[in-house]
Amino acid sequence: MAGQRKAKKRNFTEVERVQKYEVDVTLDPDTANSWLILSEDGKQVHDGDEEIELPDNPKRFRYACVLTRQSFSSGRFYFEVQVKDKTRWCLGVARESIDRKGGTGWTPETGYWTLDYDDNNDVLVFSDNPPVDLPLRAELQKVGVFVDYDEGLVSFYDVEARVHIYSATGCTFTEPLYPILDPWCHDEGRNSAPLIISPVNQTD
Repeated sequence: MAGQRKAKKRNFTEVERVQKYEVDVTLDPDTANSWLILSEDGKQVHDGDEEIELPDNPKRFRYACVLTRQSFSSGRFYFEVQVKDKTRWCLGVARESIDRKGGTGWTPETGYWTLDYDDNNDVLVFSDNPPVDLPLRAELQKVGVFVDYDEGLVSFYDVEARVHIYSATGCTFTEPLYPILDPWCHDEGRNSAPLIISPVNQTD
């Protein structure tokens, strides 16, 4: 029919489907290792290359990571972290009862569901026992993390490329989950860039 416009259909990517579950999270300074620097808004963290004198408490990590203030015990949630200009990093979710003082390995069995990058080995890994090596896409700049608590699912995405990286399925969650960020060491300035919790870019 003349003048009739055809409705434009849009095929939503998997990333766009999970982005609607975005949550607003901020980093908890009471959990941050004493070498880490957090921004005032609680959205960025990096290794400051020197130790800060901080009061110890049961929540604070002995190794270089930090949890968010917010935890989740049901439903679905999603957040994005900018990893641009980092040479090493680790991020994902962790259960509340993780060992914050010892040297426990990071696996789902010990309460961690995390993605790890190290440019020395040029490898992207899901931390498990054994570790799961993943295809490394060029210029990975932002990682999306989606959790379906009730379905026992943790998924990671390359946000810019709109590509699924890895999913841990069949997980059993019985306690609160916290987003966790580990910016790793400063490495004489090579890895001084921060990990940044970023808002979802709402574009058409």
